Amino acid sequence: QVQLVESGGGLVQAGGSLRLSCAASGGTFIRRYTMGWFRQAPGKEREFVAAINWSGGSTDHADSVKGRFTISRDNAENTVYLQMNSLKLEDTAVYYCAGARSPLTPWASQYDYWGQGTQVTVSS
Repeated sequence: QVQLVESGGGLVQAGGSLRLSCAASGGTFIRRYTMGWFRQAPGKEREFVAAINWSGGSTDHADSVKGRFTISRDNAENTVYLQMNSLKLEDTAVYYCAGARSPLTPWASQYDYWGQGTQVTVSS
């Protein structure tokens, strides 16, 4: 059973930075999964943030975070990261890590495993 555990969320001022981590367990084949980050703000639908293929050679970032957020992974540690810089008030949300057997994809429906989420709050 694959388990994903996010960490690194918290309260940060606008313009600041945070790095989220997602630790995966439950099998070495996890390293072959596409991994993604999604977020959900109060009263809004869950939205795609970023994704990375199994090797780390290909990534995709939502337009709203391009140039500010960077997804990466360390397969030796079974961990995926989301470096978030220049944070804005509108980045406030619960951030979820997800794993997919599919190739690189922004579609939540194609992700098979989900973490519990970590809260990111950006203050003015």
